[in-house]
Amino acid sequence: MLFDSLGFLAFFPIVVILYYLLPHRFRWALLLAASCYFYMAFIPYYILILLYLIVIDFAAGIMIERTAGRRRKVFLIVSLVANIGTLFFFKYFNFFNANVAHLAALIHWNYSIRALQIALPLGLSFHTFQSLSYVLEVYYGRQPAERNLGTYALFVMFFPQLVAGPIERPQQLLPQLHAEHPFEEQNLTEGLRVMLWGFFKKLVVADTAGVFVDAIYKNLHAANGPTLAVTAVVFAFQLYADFSGYSDIARGSARVFGITLVNNFDAPYFSRSIADFWRRWHISLSNWFRDYFYYPLALAWTKRTKVGLFAALFVTFFVIGLWHGAGWTFVLFGCTFGLYSAMGLMTKKLRARAIDAVGLSRAPRLLAILQTLVTFGLVCIGFVFFRAQSLRDAAYFLGHLANGWGAAASLHFWRTLAYVPIAAGLKNSQFYALPISIIVMLGGEYLQREYRILDRLTAGTALARWSAYYALVAWILAFGYFRQVTFIYFQF
Repeated sequence: MLFDSLGFLAFFPIVVILYYLLPHRFRWALLLAASCYFYMAFIPYYILILLYLIVIDFAAGIMIERTAGRRRKVFLIVSLVANIGTLFFFKYFNFFNANVAHLAALIHWNYSIRALQIALPLGLSFHTFQSLSYVLEVYYGRQPAERNLGTYALFVMFFPQLVAGPIERPQQLLPQLHAEHPFEEQNLTEGLRVMLWGFFKKLVVADTAGVFVDAIYKNLHAANGPTLAVTAVVFAFQLYADFSGYSDIARGSARVFGITLVNNFDAPYFSRSIADFWRRWHISLSNWFRDYFYYPLALAWTKRTKVGLFAALFVTFFVIGLWHGAGWTFVLFGCTFGLYSAMGLMTKKLRARAIDAVGLSRAPRLLAILQTLVTFGLVCIGFVFFRAQSLRDAAYFLGHLANGWGAAASLHFWRTLAYVPIAAGLKNSQFYALPISIIVMLGGEYLQREYRILDRLTAGTALARWSAYYALVAWILAFGYFRQVTFIYFQF
């Protein structure tokens, strides 16, 4: 069930009304049933995979807490094998199998294992990592084992964040699932407001931008450098609006129930370095890899060699890329940001001296603008691997970025470029409203980060608040793209 579908617009209010009508002791059952229904709206029988992992991790958590010594590690390994093995089977088996087959052909080795004809369960990477965080926290003694199977199942399956996160820690979400949440008008208004902002980003920015990006990628080899550069920038906004839009709708939906989910984005395109970008982008995933993968790896490797820290950083991003998808484009996506991050760490002092030498340290605002633009440019280049369908397409894209810039001075070029999304199905009004919508999106999130504009709006007059709400609704209805485009991160 998509958030922007008519089905969800009927499903969500019904669940909210029943939730507040029911006594507290029955609410977890309602939310669990609603979450099962929500998930089964995609591929019904894949819920059995979720239930299988839920039972294993629930039992593993209890056994880890009850036992001591090496036996605790045995139960941890059982959980790790079950989760990572399931993820590998559904998401990575065909990728590794195809690469082994290619290698076998090169060395003339008879290899006859066929690819599996299976679909990837929706959101498998997300709820697998959420389950792993629970078992690891119990193992490290930072979280008591949950004793209610139904509540633990709801922790994994809570429908607002089930399919594409954010990836919650047990300390954050489980206590809220146990707590009683009386109806509060503030929760309702805050939740609906965040949901509205998410719908704006998804329907007006992401889906509209996606029509342009898809049209260019379908005829990639006809594009010159300026077209490719514009496409890279537009895709960066599409990806951000799509994923952060989902996160906003998820956070807003949960807030209506009185539950707070972590903020997954913090104005990432205003970052001044790649390290800063990953502290603001997909925060729950970045923090997961930082705590459970990078820190242990860096601690182990830095004891052996001075370059261990950089190697651990690169390997972490390599795995992050692989987490996103079973393909070499995603591997290179991760490696690109791993290289950025390692180089940024290695050259930190050198860059600081260069900034002082050219006098930019005496112009902090100019320095901030330049650092933001450079970081955004590097991110756009890294996202080429995320979007490209093949390594060949990615190589063509990056290899032809410098070509044909003379055409950018021609008005005819820009008219032709503007015609591309219109020919692909966008209305003129939707296309020309897109740049304004992007500015509104970025401006709104900058003002929220720097000046807490929502708090000011809430404290202001009712006329100002409702004028802003109605204006945003009107903008969505006028310029939204209502063709139910699947969220990009559903494929992960």
